[in-house]
Amino acid sequence: MWYGEYIHTLDSKDRFVLPAKFREKIKALEKRKFYITRGLEGCLFLFSQDIWEALSEKLRAVSFTKQEGRSFNRLYFSGAQEIEIDSQGRIFIPSYLKEFSQIKREIVIVGVGDRIEIWDKARWKEFYQENKKNFDRQAENLFE
Repeated sequence: MWYGEYIHTLDSKDRFVLPAKFREKIKALEKRKFYITRGLEGCLFLFSQDIWEALSEKLRAVSFTKQEGRSFNRLYFSGAQEIEIDSQGRIFIPSYLKEFSQIKREIVIVGVGDRIEIWDKARWKEFYQENKKNFDRQAENLFE
Protein backbone atom coordinates (compact mmCIF):
# COMPACT_ATOMS: atom_id res chain seq x y z
CA MET A 1 0.00 0.00 0.00
CA TRP A 2 1.20 3.47 -0.90
CA TYR A 3 0.71 6.46 1.39
CA GLY A 4 1.90 10.04 1.64
CA GLU A 5 2.50 13.17 -0.39
CA TYR A 6 5.94 14.08 -1.73
CA ILE A 7 7.19 16.98 -3.84
CA HIS A 8 9.84 16.16 -6.45
CA THR A 9 11.30 17.66 -9.62
CA LEU A 10 11.70 16.16 -13.08
CA ASP A 11 15.26 16.03 -14.36
CA SER A 12 16.30 17.11 -17.86
CA LYS A 13 15.36 13.64 -19.19
CA ASP A 14 11.79 13.78 -17.78
CA ARG A 15 12.57 11.38 -14.93
CA PHE A 16 11.83 11.66 -11.24
CA VAL A 17 13.06 9.76 -8.22
CA LEU A 18 10.49 7.85 -6.25
CA PRO A 19 10.33 8.70 -2.55
CA ALA A 20 12.65 6.58 -0.40
CA LYS A 21 9.73 4.93 1.42
CA PHE A 22 8.31 3.79 -1.92
CA ARG A 23 11.67 2.46 -3.08
CA GLU A 24 11.93 0.39 0.11
CA LYS A 25 8.52 -1.17 -0.54
CA ILE A 26 9.43 -1.91 -4.16
CA LYS A 27 12.48 -3.90 -3.05
CA ALA A 28 10.13 -6.23 -1.17
CA LEU A 29 7.86 -6.86 -4.16
CA GLU A 30 8.17 -10.15 -6.03
CA LYS A 31 7.22 -8.56 -9.35
CA ARG A 32 9.01 -5.31 -10.11
CA LYS A 33 7.19 -4.22 -13.26
CA PHE A 34 5.11 -1.08 -13.08
CA TYR A 35 2.59 0.50 -15.42
CA ILE A 36 1.96 4.19 -15.90
CA THR A 37 -1.14 5.54 -17.61
CA ARG A 38 -3.61 8.40 -17.82
CA GLY A 39 -5.35 8.93 -14.52
CA LEU A 40 -8.43 10.85 -13.53
CA GLU A 41 -8.69 14.57 -12.77
CA GLY A 42 -5.56 15.14 -14.86
CA CYS A 43 -3.05 13.08 -12.91
CA LEU A 44 -1.11 9.98 -13.91
CA PHE A 45 -1.64 6.56 -12.33
CA LEU A 46 1.27 4.29 -11.50
CA PHE A 47 0.41 0.66 -10.68
CA SER A 48 2.46 -2.31 -9.56
CA GLN A 49 2.20 -5.32 -11.87
CA ASP A 50 -0.18 -7.22 -9.56
CA ILE A 51 -2.64 -4.35 -9.23
CA TRP A 52 -2.38 -3.57 -12.96
CA GLU A 53 -3.23 -7.16 -13.88
CA ALA A 54 -6.23 -7.27 -11.53
CA LEU A 55 -7.58 -3.95 -12.75
CA SER A 56 -6.96 -4.85 -16.40
CA GLU A 57 -8.97 -8.01 -15.95
CA LYS A 58 -11.93 -6.01 -14.59
CA LEU A 59 -11.71 -3.49 -17.44
CA ARG A 60 -11.51 -6.21 -20.09
CA ALA A 61 -14.78 -7.57 -18.69
CA VAL A 62 -16.55 -4.33 -19.62
CA SER A 63 -18.70 -5.02 -22.67
CA PHE A 64 -17.16 -3.67 -25.87
CA THR A 65 -20.71 -3.11 -27.15
CA LYS A 66 -21.10 -0.20 -24.73
CA GLN A 67 -19.72 3.03 -26.16
CA GLU A 68 -18.69 4.41 -22.77
CA GLY A 69 -16.72 1.24 -21.98
CA ARG A 70 -14.99 1.28 -25.38
CA SER A 71 -14.03 4.93 -25.02
CA PHE A 72 -12.69 4.56 -21.51
CA ASN A 73 -10.68 1.43 -22.33
CA ARG A 74 -9.22 3.01 -25.46
CA LEU A 75 -7.97 6.06 -23.59
CA TYR A 76 -6.85 4.11 -20.55
CA PHE A 77 -4.96 1.29 -22.28
CA SER A 78 -3.60 3.36 -25.16
CA GLY A 79 -1.99 5.66 -22.60
CA ALA A 80 -0.42 2.82 -20.66
CA GLN A 81 3.22 1.91 -20.76
CA GLU A 82 5.17 -0.74 -18.92
CA ILE A 83 8.06 0.96 -17.19
CA GLU A 84 11.17 0.03 -15.33
CA ILE A 85 12.39 1.73 -12.24
CA ASP A 86 16.12 2.17 -12.67
CA SER A 87 18.73 1.34 -10.03
CA GLN A 88 18.50 4.86 -8.61
CA GLY A 89 14.71 4.67 -8.23
CA ARG A 90 13.95 6.91 -11.20
CA ILE A 91 10.91 6.71 -13.45
CA PHE A 92 10.63 8.21 -16.93
CA ILE A 93 7.41 10.02 -17.89
CA PRO A 94 6.67 9.69 -21.63
CA SER A 95 6.00 13.00 -23.38
CA TYR A 96 2.36 12.19 -24.25
CA LEU A 97 1.62 11.50 -20.56
CA LYS A 98 3.50 14.61 -19.51
CA GLU A 99 1.34 16.59 -21.93
CA PHE A 100 -1.88 14.90 -20.75
CA SER A 101 -1.15 15.70 -17.10
CA GLN A 102 0.26 19.17 -17.90
CA ILE A 103 3.37 18.31 -15.91
CA LYS A 104 6.06 20.90 -16.24
CA ARG A 105 8.94 20.47 -13.81
CA GLU A 106 7.65 20.22 -10.24
CA ILE A 107 5.47 17.24 -9.41
CA VAL A 108 3.64 15.85 -6.43
CA ILE A 109 3.74 12.10 -5.87
CA VAL A 110 0.74 10.89 -3.91
CA GLY A 111 0.29 7.43 -2.43
CA VAL A 112 -3.38 6.45 -2.76
CA GLY A 113 -3.57 2.95 -1.33
CA ASP A 114 -3.25 0.59 -4.30
CA ARG A 115 -1.76 3.15 -6.69
CA ILE A 116 0.62 6.06 -6.90
CA GLU A 117 -0.59 9.28 -8.50
CA ILE A 118 1.71 11.78 -10.17
CA TRP A 119 0.47 15.36 -10.42
CA ASP A 120 1.78 18.62 -11.75
CA LYS A 121 2.41 20.59 -8.56
CA ALA A 122 0.09 23.47 -9.49
CA ARG A 123 -2.73 21.09 -10.49
CA TRP A 124 -2.38 19.14 -7.24
CA LYS A 125 -2.55 22.36 -5.23
CA GLU A 126 -5.71 23.37 -7.11
CA PHE A 127 -7.28 19.93 -6.63
CA TYR A 128 -6.38 19.92 -2.95
CA GLN A 129 -7.77 23.42 -2.31
CA GLU A 130 -11.04 22.59 -4.07
CA ASN A 131 -11.55 19.27 -2.33
CA LYS A 132 -10.28 19.75 1.21
CA LYS A 133 -13.37 21.78 2.13
CA ASN A 134 -15.56 18.79 1.20
CA PHE A 135 -13.50 16.21 3.08
CA ASP A 136 -15.90 15.95 6.06
CA ARG A 137 -18.99 15.73 3.83
CA GLN A 138 -17.32 13.10 1.62
CA ALA A 139 -16.49 11.03 4.70
CA GLU A 140 -20.12 11.22 5.82
CA ASN A 141 -21.41 10.15 2.41
CA LEU A 142 -18.91 7.33 1.93
CA PHE A 143 -18.91 5.85 5.43
CA GLU A 144 -22.44 6.27 6.77
